[in-house]
Amino acid sequence: MAAKVRKNDTVQVLNGRDRGKQGKVLRVIPKEQRVVVEGVNIRKRHTRPRRQGETGGIVEFPAPLHLSKVAVVCAKCGRATRVGFRFLADGTKVRYCKRCDEVIENA
Repeated sequence: MAAKVRKNDTVQVLNGRDRGKQGKVLRVIPKEQRVVVEGVNIRKRHTRPRRQGETGGIVEFPAPLHLSKVAVVCAKCGRATRVGFRFLADGTKVRYCKRCDEVIENA
């Protein structure tokens, strides 16, 4: 199955407390249907020092979001869009923006 959202895509969050925010996809977890987006869904983890001389503290990290909560942002029209697939004349399969019908460049 081809992926509609891929690493390094720019996506927009559709709902939740981060609705409207845009960010770059850092990681895709296909088995769980989740994506990790830069600067979105930030969580805090309290850590203890593990070795002597190391300091504990609060570490912030982006937690995964469900794929249904994000939409790919088209580079040409600049809006969140649904993604379709088509084959070019040379037989290569590409993703395209369903709003402006432009091919989405693969990262």
